[in-house]
Amino acid sequence: MKNGFWTLRYTLINVTYFAAFCTIHAMAAVYLLANGFTNTEVGVLLAIANITSAVCQPLIAGIIDKPGPLTNRRFILISVLVIMAGSLILEFASNVKWLVFIVYALIYMIQFAYQPVMTALCFEYQKAGCGIYYGLARGLGSASFAVASAFIGGAVEKHGVKLLLLVNIITMLLSALVVFTFKKPGEDKEQASAAAASGKGHGNLFDFARTYPAFSVFLLGTICFYFAHNMINDFMIQIIRNLGGGETQLGYANFLQAILELPVMAVIGFFLKKISSDKMLVFSGAAFFVKILILVFATDMKWMYISQSVQLFAYAVFIPAAAFYVSSTMDESDQVKGQAYVTSAITLGGVFSNLISGVLLDHFGIRPMLITGCAVCAAGVLIAAWGMKRLPHRTQSAAEDK
Repeated sequence: MKNGFWTLRYTLINVTYFAAFCTIHAMAAVYLLANGFTNTEVGVLLAIANITSAVCQPLIAGIIDKPGPLTNRRFILISVLVIMAGSLILEFASNVKWLVFIVYALIYMIQFAYQPVMTALCFEYQKAGCGIYYGLARGLGSASFAVASAFIGGAVEKHGVKLLLLVNIITMLLSALVVFTFKKPGEDKEQASAAAASGKGHGNLFDFARTYPAFSVFLLGTICFYFAHNMINDFMIQIIRNLGGGETQLGYANFLQAILELPVMAVIGFFLKKISSDKMLVFSGAAFFVKILILVFATDMKWMYISQSVQLFAYAVFIPAAAFYVSSTMDESDQVKGQAYVTSAITLGGVFSNLISGVLLDHFGIRPMLITGCAVCAAGVLIAAWGMKRLPHRTQSAAEDK
């Protein structure tokens, strides 16, 4: 099968995922508030879903990493079908508040949980000889989020929040069809032999940390990066209003940062051949710091757009560089867990940001909140740089075990 066809189908998996991500994650508050939830209830629901996701991702990855019937592809397919079923339930039961709480939290959590598995799927297939251009596929996924963001807000204003569920159901149906047919060459034979094989993955978090010390310390830095990143994203409308903008400028800012990810992710593979992924990760952390630092001193909307443009070097570099780092550094039996720990660290950064940033905003205002985010992010850069430079990427015992 031609390499371009593998990339096309993997791109469709990303495009449908991130279009649905816009309807479920980016529009979560819009949907829940329209269905009678208070701001506090929205915060509690999202915090529960995020914490549950952060805990579940490594556990799920540990099961997938072991030989058995649950593969990357099958878990993605199950997740897509559950999200589609949950959206159908919400479509017809939106007036039952307790049910909406449970189902929305479930599909929100599952959507986060299978994101690292999609990354692991790509590298699994690449190692099986399938030519997938990861950066391009992931970049087009971000572009689909940008396009969805640009249109979904106005459409919801005209047609109501049930449109979000309809879009989600359609995208998940398309995703299920693509994933169902997305089989590796000789997959059935491979699974039969894998069932008899013994995997030596590091299922225990402490064993994993001892085996990959640089990566484990880097995860602490990642939590700090995404504390700042989520502070900007979650409270962007308040920041924009403070700079003289409104909802229209919010749409422009979101579109700008998402669409700028495409060109960087499309070419990042070439840079990673010349610059090691660990250096690129530290560089991306420094870019997260610059992004929030600009907002500390911003006086009007042009600075918000400049800050959002730094996404070129922050998130757009971090995501593919983290994926390449895990794939090149870790044993195959640890790679899904590695991707999951990255997403868990990102999620935890968001949880801490949700819990702290709102309090800072209510009691002290925009600038003190941003200064706090800036300080946390700066600490994250120092932690990440120290871990990647001073600690081994793999311990000697791990290399001998392999």
